[in-house]
Amino acid sequence: MDDLSAEEFEAILDEAIDLLPAGVTDELDNVALFVEDQPEDGNTSLLGLYEGTPVGERGISGLEMPDNIFLYRDNLIAFAEDRDHLRDEIVITIVHEIAHFFGIDDDRLHEIGWG
Repeated sequence: MDDLSAEEFEAILDEAIDLLPAGVTDELDNVALFVEDQPEDGNTSLLGLYEGTPVGERGISGLEMPDNIFLYRDNLIAFAEDRDHLRDEIVITIVHEIAHFFGIDDDRLHEIGWG
C-alpha cells in the first residue's frame, strides 16, 4: 500500500464518499474536507480530525468560522491492509469526524461502532 499514488488515493476517497451512510452529510453546513499527508504534530496513529465548533455549542448569530475535517493520507494508507480496507477506513473516519460536528464524543462513537 505504500506505493499508492495521490491519484489512486483520490479515487478511493471518491468511492468512500459515495459509500457514506444515507443522510450523514445532509445537515453539514460550512464544513470543508481536506486531505493532508499527516498531522502537523507527526502523530502516526491519527487518521482524521474535526476542527470547529460542534452544532450544539454554536451561538445564535450563525457567524461561526468554517469547520474542517482533515483526513491523514499517510496514516490511513499505513493503517490499511489493502485498498478495500482503506476505502472502508476512510468511510469510518469521515463518519467519525462528522459525528464530532454534531457533538458526539469519542467514547460514544466507540460504543456505537464508529470509533
